Amino acid sequence: MAELVYDKNGRLLFTKEMKKEYTILMPMMLPVHFTLMRNALRLDGFKMELLTTTGRSIVEEGLKYVHNDACYPALLVIGQFIDAIKSGKYDPDKVALIITQTGGGCRASNYIHLLRKALIRAGYPQVPVISLNLSGLEKNPGFKLGINSWRRIIYSMIYGDMIMLLANQCRPYEVEKGSTDALVDSLIERLTEEYKDPKNLRYKKVKENLEKIAAEFAKIKVVHTEKIRVGIVGEIYIKYAALGNNNLEKFLLSEGVEAVVPGLMDFAIFKVDNRVEDAKLYGGQHIKKAVCLALRRFLERKQQEFIDIVKKYPQFRAPVPYSYIKSLVKGYLGYGNKMGEGWLLTGEMLELIHSGTKNIICTQPFGCLPNHIVGKGMIRKIRECNEGANIVAIDYDPGATRINQENRIKLMLANARLTAEKAKANQNKKHEHKPEPVSVH
Repeated sequence: MAELVYDKNGRLLFTKEMKKEYTILMPMMLPVHFTLMRNALRLDGFKMELLTTTGRSIVEEGLKYVHNDACYPALLVIGQFIDAIKSGKYDPDKVALIITQTGGGCRASNYIHLLRKALIRAGYPQVPVISLNLSGLEKNPGFKLGINSWRRIIYSMIYGDMIMLLANQCRPYEVEKGSTDALVDSLIERLTEEYKDPKNLRYKKVKENLEKIAAEFAKIKVVHTEKIRVGIVGEIYIKYAALGNNNLEKFLLSEGVEAVVPGLMDFAIFKVDNRVEDAKLYGGQHIKKAVCLALRRFLERKQQEFIDIVKKYPQFRAPVPYSYIKSLVKGYLGYGNKMGEGWLLTGEMLELIHSGTKNIICTQPFGCLPNHIVGKGMIRKIRECNEGANIVAIDYDPGATRINQENRIKLMLANARLTAEKAKANQNKKHEHKPEPVSVH
C-alpha cells in the first residue's frame, strides 16, 4: 500500500506511487465524451474506470452523507462514488476518485470538499480525490498531464460533440434499429486507437476525422417522418447525465420525439469568455484578458470549422456559433450573469426557438439558484417575446418522482402536438384549390 501523503493544508495527495497501483473512478455525465476521455487517460498509464451505475441505492448513499438541501448533482456524484466503493468491486485502500472543477462559484468547483467530508464520514479517509481543472486549483504529484494528454481531452470534447449532434439526428429516424449506436461504438473504438499515435493529435488529423464522422453518419439509412423536436437545456450535469435526469433522452425517444441537446463546446467557450467579460466589467490584468481573448478566438475558429463540416450535409442541422448565441441574450440578461450556466442557459433556449425547436425542457436541480434565475426565471419573458415557445421547467431532487416528471413532460408534448396539428391544418387550407373566377361576356 502506498504511503499516505498530505499537503500543508491537510489535503490527501495522489502520489506517484499511487499511479502505479490505484484505480481511479470517474463519474458519468456525457457517455461519448467521457468514454473517450477515460480511454485517453488510460493511455497515460492511469487505471481509469467510468461509473455507469444507476438505481435508487445511489440516491440513498448520497442522502446519508450529503445534506438534502445540497445540490442534487453533488448528492448523486458523491452517492455514486461511495456506492461504488462499498460494492466490493474495488479495494478501498487502492482506489482514488476524480471530478472536474471549473473555478467558478457553483457546484462544479465546490462539491469536491463535500466529497472529502463524505468519505471521512463513510469511513474512507484514505481515499484521495483528484481535481481535474485548468485553473490550477489543486495539484497532485501523481496526476500530471502533458500537452498531448490535454490535447486528447480537448479533442474528446470536439469529437463527442460531433458524434452526439449527429447521432441525435439519426437515431429517431433510422431504418435499421441500433445502427446509430453501433456506429457510435465503432467511432469511439477507432478514435481511441488513433490516440495512441502522437501524429494523430495534430489538428489537421482531427479535422479529417470530423469530416469522416459526418460522412459516416450521412450513410445511415433513415426515413425522415414528421416528429416533434424537443430541446434539452439546464444545469450541466442534469442536462446530460442519464442518472441525473432519469434517462430523459431515452424517454423522449420512446415518445417518438427527437431530442436536441446543445454540445459541450459552447460551455467551454463560455467559461473562457467569462474571464474576458470580468475584465470589461471589473478591470484586472491586461495580460490575463489578452490570453483569454486569444483562447476564446481560437476555440471559436475551431467551432466554426466544426459547423462548416456539418453544413456540407443538408440532411443535418448544424449548430450555430457561440457569438450568435451571445447576441441573442441582449435585452434579456447582462453578461455578468455567469454563475452555473449563467446567461448561456437563456441563450440556448433562445437559439433553439430561433432555429425552429420551440419545445424545450429546462432541467434543473431543485433549489439551484443560478438555474432558477437564468432558466426558470427567464421563461416568462422568453414566452412573451417569442410566439409559440413551449417551455417546461422540470425539477430533479431526491424526493421528485419519475412519474411526476414524465407526466409534466407528456403534457408539454401534448401541447406541442396540438400546435403542430393546427399549423398543418392552416397550411393545408392555404393550399386548397380555389375555383377559378368565371369571366362574364
